[in-house]
Amino acid sequence: MQAQLRTKIESIAERHEELGEMICDPEIAADKRRFLELAREHAEVSPLVEAWHRLREVERQLDDARLLLDDPDMRDLAQSDVRELDARREATEAELIRLLTPRDPNDGKNIILEIRAGTGGDEAGLFVADLWRMFNRFAERRHWSIEQVEFSENSAGGFKEISGLVRGRDVYGVLKFERGVHRVQRVPATESQGRIHTSTATVAIMPEAEEVDVHINPADLEFETMRSSGSGGQHVNTTDSAVRIIHKPTGISLRVDQEKSQIKNRELALKRLRSKMLEIEIERVETERASSRREQVGSGD
Repeated sequence: MQAQLRTKIESIAERHEELGEMICDPEIAADKRRFLELAREHAEVSPLVEAWHRLREVERQLDDARLLLDDPDMRDLAQSDVRELDARREATEAELIRLLTPRDPNDGKNIILEIRAGTGGDEAGLFVADLWRMFNRFAERRHWSIEQVEFSENSAGGFKEISGLVRGRDVYGVLKFERGVHRVQRVPATESQGRIHTSTATVAIMPEAEEVDVHINPADLEFETMRSSGSGGQHVNTTDSAVRIIHKPTGISLRVDQEKSQIKNRELALKRLRSKMLEIEIERVETERASSRREQVGSGD
């Protein structure tokens, strides 16, 4: 590995150690915004620092193994160790270079997942249910948690729309490319004559925004309360626990009735609103970047 890269990694390792000391400082811990920024930076560089320590240990073992090559009794064993350690060294160096590549600052965030039925009627609703189960199984395999927030069923047993909060390591970084329109062509359960139908569903992947990421002026918010809807229970249609939040400048409107408590539904609604506004900002930046690229490269004619 080049000396310049080693110097850069060593400086990152020193910063990592410094960050570890800073986030343990009671004064910094009392400042929520500062603490979250430092904790996030510490978590982002930790994999690189761990890989750096592994590389240094492998290099130390490799130097020791090479010293044994001059010993006739140990040469064969040493040659085997050198080959194995050299392969580990190359793999670790490749991992370090990958970790040094700049990443999306939102990759480590949790997400708000929203799936909505598109073209296809009841079959599109069934496709939404299939996608929801797919994301649940994928989250389970990666040891993420997925919490359903809101849903609206259709008459065929599927969903008009469903949303949830997915928590875990690098959730947005892994799932962000799943956003967009999904299509399925199949003979649906709603088809009696065996014809193939095409159905679509839209998937929105929005990074969960912290209070420090998006500032919302309370004066721009309008809250409405209403009766919850659901399959039953003593709180359904008996208390005004459901909450609708309207962000007047953007016109974004969200309704949450997942929890029995109006306060908890209000918190969930605010969390979803922050994520939607962060996603709007991300899309704006990406649109500007794409426009700038088109201006630079033209059509290629």
